[in-house]
Amino acid sequence: MTDILNRLAVIVASRADADPSESHTAALIAKGRAKIAEKVGEEAIETVIAAVQNDRDALIAESADLLFHLSVLWAHAGISPSDVDAELARREGVSGIAEKAGRTR
Repeated sequence: MTDILNRLAVIVASRADADPSESHTAALIAKGRAKIAEKVGEEAIETVIAAVQNDRDALIAESADLLFHLSVLWAHAGISPSDVDAELARREGVSGIAEKAGRTR
């Protein structure tokens, strides 16, 4: 999945400065981080609903929407998929309970 997320990050970056009337990505970025985060939340809720309803096709589609909007949020925040990969690698092999207990934030 990292490959597609990296390609998506490149696409998002290439569209960030496009005309907002011609690019959904540019329109989101123009609205700012709070609006982008709101969209991530909406897509997360729709993903949860699809999961609860046991709707596999909707879960796949909503997951893709969630990852797209999360990619836009990452781009706005200056975060790359490799930054997230590094964090996941750091946590690999550590129990969730131990990892949460060791957080400083």
